[in-house]
Amino acid sequence: MTMRRRMAMACCSAITLSLGATACGGGPVSAGGGSKELSGQTLSVAAVWSGAEQKNFQKVLDAFTEKTGATTQFTSTGDNVSTVVGSKIEGGNAPDVVMVPQVGVLQQFAKKGWLKPLTPATGKAVDAGYAPVWKEYGSVDGTLYGLYFKAAHKSTVWYSPEAFAQAGVKPPAGYEEMLKSGRAVSDSGLPAFAVAGEDGWTLTDWFENIYLSQAGPEKYDRLARHEIPWTDPSVVKALTTLGELFSDRKLIAGGQKGALGTDFPGSVEKVFGPDPEAGMVYEGDFVAGIAKDQFGRKIGQDAAFFPFPAVAGGKAPVVSGGDAAVMLKDGRNQKAAEAFTEYLATPEAAAVWAEAGGFLSPNKKLDVASYGDDTLRATAESLIAAGDAVRFDMSDQAPAAFGGTKGVGEWKLLQDFLRDPSDPAATAAALEAAAAKAYQG
Repeated sequence: MTMRRRMAMACCSAITLSLGATACGGGPVSAGGGSKELSGQTLSVAAVWSGAEQKNFQKVLDAFTEKTGATTQFTSTGDNVSTVVGSKIEGGNAPDVVMVPQVGVLQQFAKKGWLKPLTPATGKAVDAGYAPVWKEYGSVDGTLYGLYFKAAHKSTVWYSPEAFAQAGVKPPAGYEEMLKSGRAVSDSGLPAFAVAGEDGWTLTDWFENIYLSQAGPEKYDRLARHEIPWTDPSVVKALTTLGELFSDRKLIAGGQKGALGTDFPGSVEKVFGPDPEAGMVYEGDFVAGIAKDQFGRKIGQDAAFFPFPAVAGGKAPVVSGGDAAVMLKDGRNQKAAEAFTEYLATPEAAAVWAEAGGFLSPNKKLDVASYGDDTLRATAESLIAAGDAVRFDMSDQAPAAFGGTKGVGEWKLLQDFLRDPSDPAATAAALEAAAAKAYQG
């Protein structure tokens, strides 16, 4: 899942794309030359983003308007992007472009015949600027449907340096040390973690980092493809590890009940808002955008992060996520959709959001100087350096009914586990039942 930022200067390494789209009998469209060949046309775009993320993405839309003359309309879908987009298609009001936050949803859309392949120009830009894994995640049966404009580094734990200083602890090197440091923070007067249990996707991210480190990348890949069941001992072990955190009231602000009533923005506010209620919040790099934009925190000084630590002797995990631009066949303006997705493939477009923060681009052509602070630059460099070794968010690879829908599947079952983490094996069995049904469908 996802949250993120802007750049007003031109990126010195920008790719110049010739946008040769001729849909509807029109001439070539240029998203990079300042022509206004889309003047009078309207591009509709849907994405999960709201708040600061929506505000920053609007800057990208405005930059596209400045280049092409196209008017843009944005719709925030909320987390249930699959349901919202499906209803719009059925109602004859399909958006032209959707920013899809889950691989499983992208695959679902493609298999339902909703998507139009991206243009050859976009494909060339992806080949030139992205690690092959991003093209793989954007393709279905060898056809490229999704352009990953925005990525997330989801193996970061954000903390208040002031809270750590008061507790006399430093960023931990291992998972058990992190829990020990958390208890020290709690003893100093502030609960350790703000957990966004109201948003089930955050709980899947907790599980995935623990599982990747504890079970290793091969089993992670197999579980993501449902080649091993969720009742596998490795899953029970990871849930047991996660349950140690969920069951300790010293570690979670407000206990289980408080966590279940906290959404993701609220969890960031509990750490970096005006009245801190916790010392740490686990989530991706996009925490920085909220801490900076909504609460005025200076990233690297009064809001910092450490890598999600290795669990039980495993390697430190690197889990990613991302939002892919796809074109809907039923969209009303294919010409503008093609021009927009080609524009998003350029480092120039990524630079528009990069400076503001809370945004990472998987496009290695983007100059890291575009990011607004050293922390974001370091995070971006880490993601790019991981190349094909990065593992995509597991729930985002699953069918939406299991890994990407509010109130059902993995999101709900991990919320139930947060509410009562006493029986990891029973939770694993419930997860397997839900997964088996969703993958068969």
